Amino acid sequence: MTQPPQEPVTTVPYTRIEATVDGGCRFVDAAIAAVPRLVATGVPPMLVGALPSAGGVAYLRSEGFDSVPHPAPAVQWVVMLRGTVEVTVSTGEARRFSPGDLLLAADVTGVGHRSAGVGAAPFECLFIPVDPSWDVLALKG
Repeated sequence: MTQPPQEPVTTVPYTRIEATVDGGCRFVDAAIAAVPRLVATGVPPMLVGALPSAGGVAYLRSEGFDSVPHPAPAVQWVVMLRGTVEVTVSTGEARRFSPGDLLLAADVTGVGHRSAGVGAAPFECLFIPVDPSWDVLALKG
């Protein structure tokens, strides 16, 4: 029996901030599987990957985005739209995120992370809460 050809799977990178057992947090590099799909008639196939969400997407626009260390208010995707933000975790590691970057803020306990706007304002992003029943480590990279 001949199997239909499998669609190529591509991965889309994202960064997860997760709480550590010592009450801090750290960055984890991970990826989401994406496969080519037809999303509309007359449109070429596009890569599609699942971002489990609970709904209620929030758009954020801020002239300043500097913060004190804080845990994420909920496990949520952060989709960067405009500007650059530097996030520092409790290990002291800092990473910058810019338009097109995808971040999963999952450090809902402990001291959390610090965020600071970099460069010209405004900073814009989408916050997409994750369904609480979803296993955050399911996409572990």
